[in-house]
Amino acid sequence: MSRVKKYTRRTVLLGSAAIAGGVVFGYWQYKRPHANPLLGDLKPGEAALTPYVKLDASGITLIAPRAEMGQGVHTTLATLVAEELDVDLNQISVTHGPASKAYFNSVILEEAVPYAPTDTSRAAERARHFTRIPAKFLSMQVTGGSTSVVDGFEKMRLAGAAAREALLLAASEALDVSVSSLATGSGSISASDGRTLSYVQLAERASQVELPVAPKLKPRSEWRLLGQSQARVDIPAKSTGAAEFAIDTRLPGMLFATLVRNPHLGAGMRSFNADVAQSMRGVHAIVPLTDGVAVVADNTWRAIKAARTIEFDWARAEYPLTTEGIVEQTLQAFTDASPDSQFRDDGDVDAALAEADVIESEYRVPLLAHATMEPMNATAWCRPDRLDIWAGNQNPTQAVKEGAEIADLDANQVHVHTPYMGGGFGRRNEMDFIRCAVEVACALPGTPINLTWSREEDMTHDQYRPVAIARLRGSVSDNSVEAMDLKLAADSVMASQLGRIGFPALGPDSTIVQAAWDQPYAIPNYRVTGYRAQPMLPLTYWRSVGASQNGFFHESMLDELAVAADRDPLDLRLDLVSDSASRKVLEAVADLAAWGTDLPEGHARGIAFVMSFGVPVAAVIEVAESQRGIRLVKASIVADVGMALDPRNLEAQLTGGLLFGLTAAIMGEINVADGKIVQSNFHDYPSLRIHEAPSVDVRILENGERIRGIGEPGVPPAAPALANALFSLTGKRIRELPLNKHLRFA
Repeated sequence: MSRVKKYTRRTVLLGSAAIAGGVVFGYWQYKRPHANPLLGDLKPGEAALTPYVKLDASGITLIAPRAEMGQGVHTTLATLVAEELDVDLNQISVTHGPASKAYFNSVILEEAVPYAPTDTSRAAERARHFTRIPAKFLSMQVTGGSTSVVDGFEKMRLAGAAAREALLLAASEALDVSVSSLATGSGSISASDGRTLSYVQLAERASQVELPVAPKLKPRSEWRLLGQSQARVDIPAKSTGAAEFAIDTRLPGMLFATLVRNPHLGAGMRSFNADVAQSMRGVHAIVPLTDGVAVVADNTWRAIKAARTIEFDWARAEYPLTTEGIVEQTLQAFTDASPDSQFRDDGDVDAALAEADVIESEYRVPLLAHATMEPMNATAWCRPDRLDIWAGNQNPTQAVKEGAEIADLDANQVHVHTPYMGGGFGRRNEMDFIRCAVEVACALPGTPINLTWSREEDMTHDQYRPVAIARLRGSVSDNSVEAMDLKLAADSVMASQLGRIGFPALGPDSTIVQAAWDQPYAIPNYRVTGYRAQPMLPLTYWRSVGASQNGFFHESMLDELAVAADRDPLDLRLDLVSDSASRKVLEAVADLAAWGTDLPEGHARGIAFVMSFGVPVAAVIEVAESQRGIRLVKASIVADVGMALDPRNLEAQLTGGLLFGLTAAIMGEINVADGKIVQSNFHDYPSLRIHEAPSVDVRILENGERIRGIGEPGVPPAAPALANALFSLTGKRIRELPLNKHLRFA
């Protein structure tokens, strides 16, 4: 029995209470939970002793601990509660919880442990569990890393089960019958004699009963909702325009702002001249920032027009001033830096390569931006004793910390509101757009400020995915892979991102070698070494993080070795894979894509397999030649999530991840010239359009040992599957992204 399960069985139900007909139920996993954040802001008739599920006269409300940014997490979390509470999903409303330590992500650090996801040894499981201790002390309310469902799977079910058992005990007292004679369903409790009480009618009495130590969870065989595709709770509002994003925030007396920051990222501002801007219609104020200025006006467009007239004297950047310089500094890590990590060193790689014909390759990927559809924006309202922030964000507890620092307030005086967000992909885990809004609001105390970045400011002031380079050496023997040596170099995402929020990045950066060292291939001589380049541009987590580049490196090289061994790429992988669930994923994608069957002339397929965030995913891409260029015909993708709670939403996430990865593979590139970002908008940083995208077939498997998240893992196999298909079609092995630098696409 794992320690996680032990803790679950030993935890106590913290109770529930009712005031004027309202009752809040919740279940917390630890004996000493963080304080319930709902207690400090109760309205008349509301009550709350625990953080997650509220039942009052208006119905049932899930207080969601994670942000909804299009991934459907609010629907899945609500379904977990509804299943145990015995209500239909449409009987639950969902709202994002306040910023609070109570909603900390308990599994966010697991990905960094130096054990492969397939390693279920006692040491590996203990290491994973140990990460929950610092996770609780850090208390970051993070949405990311495909962790929301993993973290909430028991928490949300226990919250619903606790509420249900409390209501049953209350009904037993009210009707003077045994609990065993009662049945729940659709928000009410029925006795065998036909009498019925609604949950709302029982709320006050439910708060007074003595509750069991641990509520009983339904076995999977009794699930009504989980495992079935659900109508997403956010779609009606988004479809009708009623959904509110941060950019839609409107408050009495609000002013609107935009900003201009030094295009040399990280450098300051020597001086500026805003005389013209200050005199323009609608402009209220020019607010200096550390590395630029904000223009405040009576609407956003007037602020943007005025900002364009300001003259600046910018300080210069300290990092290399060109793309070529950044690439050269990354390459330098192979010779100048000691290894940052070497999590895998099986067999004797050097001896195996010394006695073989060595295949050597070098692969490269460029800087990438996040390019969310909703540009960075935040609203801040600073008053003497209170700061309110409205921002689509992936880490509200960090927003509280930084807002309090800027406004010189206590943390309990800062209130973060997290609406829907138009894309995150890791970008909204950053605090720069929130900090800027708070700085401007504090310069104009008492006035709500809606600060919106122009698309150009957003694109040129991102926190990017780093340039990454792989040097790969391998050999084959007896029609199989004998040795594989991967050296991977990149600037440190972890040091860059954690440094900005005040945490030291101790130890190696696992993202540099992520989804390379931990792949479930039984290669006799297998080594993966990470090298950390000197810090350059600001970096942050980009959807699937290091797996996004290492999937391309690793699976392209494996395809090269399959050619050298004169093996079918699928058959070679099936021979090498050492994990049963991964094998079944490969077999399923071969079936889904009809691998091995004849194709029309001018068509070809490529395959790739990547395990990232514990999820084995395989993809097959079919391409075809056309007069306009190479066309993407069909994509097949299969993933094993251990337990499929909502199949249709999982399919949507895999499809979106695959297309996100294909966009980056074909056309994604951020360049630097004169120390500034070149790309500025979607005209020079495009995305796949509908007519360019392939049809996508998806299959979900459930053979893994534990439930997994799916937001990230659809991305990594996209680039290598496409590159391998292009090799099969053209005979050209492309080792540098984006692919459209080397081939023309239709």
